[in-house]
Amino acid sequence: MCGRLNISDDPFVTKLLSNLGVGNSKKTMRYSRMMRATNVISIVREKNRKRQLDDAHWWLLQEPTEIGFKPSKYTSFNTRYDKLNTPRSAGFTAYRETRCIIVAKGFGETEGKGVNARYYDFHAKQGAIALGGLYRQWFHPNNQESILSCSVITLPPHEKLKPYHTKASPLILPQGDDTIDAWLDSSNQHTEMFADLLNPHVPCDLSVQEINKPSLFVPIGPLLSIEKD
Repeated sequence: MCGRLNISDDPFVTKLLSNLGVGNSKKTMRYSRMMRATNVISIVREKNRKRQLDDAHWWLLQEPTEIGFKPSKYTSFNTRYDKLNTPRSAGFTAYRETRCIIVAKGFGETEGKGVNARYYDFHAKQGAIALGGLYRQWFHPNNQESILSCSVITLPPHEKLKPYHTKASPLILPQGDDTIDAWLDSSNQHTEMFADLLNPHVPCDLSVQEINKPSLFVPIGPLLSIEKD
């Protein structure tokens, strides 16, 4: 998955945040048509049995500087599904103790490199998406400043997405059942119950369109539909 998210101020995004039990999201949610990796984004997490919206740096591994933090040299805006159960990996403990949700309207993917790169925009047709993510908390050794960081879990490429991106697909959590409650339950370390989630799955109808470049969003291809599984 590429490091781009569409977190527009969209009615469906607001509705999903409300359904997740996050109050006053309009005042605290970080909205942007294009969030890039390393940007500060909003995550939904559970703390002391209550759900809240918090800022998090979209790069799971952070390094302290003299006055703050910076992204680690190790790429970590995504966490691969096959590393979640590997002890000592960046996401091992977070997968068990500090899972979160990133609410978005859609996401971007890049296929190819350099002059051959092609850019695609995906968005939920009649709703918003709940991306399964991880977060970590960091304390600065000098001033005890505290920040949160996060990543999006990525899965093998989904057959329906392969025409647009052949490397990976994001973990999109299903809505309307008890999956999200279990995912956000900070006391739930029974990750074996999430095994099926780590298989590629499209739980909602998506639209996809080729664009000229991520910073401009100018469509250069037809608007296509991807039906949910």
